Amino acid sequence: MNRKVDVKDLLSEELPSDSRHARQLARRQMIAETVIAEGSIRIEDLTERFGISLMTAHRDVDELVSRGLFRKTRGIVSAAPTSLIESSDVYRATKQAKEKKAIAEAAMQFVEPGQAIFMDDATTVHEMTRYLPVKVPLTVITNSLVLINELKEVSDLNLIGLGGQFHHWCNAFMGHITTNEIRRLRADTVFMSLSAIVDDVVYHQSPDTVETKRAMFESAARRVLLADHTKFERRALHHFATLQEFDAVIVDEDIPISHLSRMRSKGINVIVADGARSG
Repeated sequence: MNRKVDVKDLLSEELPSDSRHARQLARRQMIAETVIAEGSIRIEDLTERFGISLMTAHRDVDELVSRGLFRKTRGIVSAAPTSLIESSDVYRATKQAKEKKAIAEAAMQFVEPGQAIFMDDATTVHEMTRYLPVKVPLTVITNSLVLINELKEVSDLNLIGLGGQFHHWCNAFMGHITTNEIRRLRADTVFMSLSAIVDDVVYHQSPDTVETKRAMFESAARRVLLADHTKFERRALHHFATLQEFDAVIVDEDIPISHLSRMRSKGINVIVADGARSG
């Protein structure tokens, strides 16, 4: 959590400035960053820091609390003592943006017109959406509400939205209804990302997420993992798969050489994304 987000970059590059919803999301991202960095803060202080009314501050905080990010008690908002903080789409969308773009661009080498692909709710996978229009006709299957909204207007793209129980913290559908739908489908490739990689094994802190991603994994002919270097510095509870089970593992240029050498010595197909190209 040591990488600070440049607020100007967040407002001008990540989100369209002419959208009221986008400005609201940007403000909530900045509030999330502030609370996570400081641990706790008075809601009244948020009104001064962000130039908003007390009612707006409470509304923003209540939304973040509903996603499992924070606790709100007696006018004070504090970071929830849970690893779901790092899973929240609000938090994840602000982290390693440059690396995610590079990895997403590299992943496009595995997408060809006419294919059917699974895309999970990961923010790195979301970065692929900007490149998909040049690959149509294409079928995209996803459980992510963010991706559904992003891709619904793309011409010649057949979009299949997976239903199920909606989870606010990741803006995605998960659970047995979702996995049952997935298992009735068969895709050429699945693109996914998870929270942590330990000893070349992939983990995630949410069992529902593991179940849903595993169904996609088992229903695709080819499996591609998108993982920036910070994934190798984290821990999570639930086992998902070994790196050897993926057909390709795409990482960014900041991956330590020790990790890169070890993975390649095990025969893992590691692709290092070109950061300069995406920039």
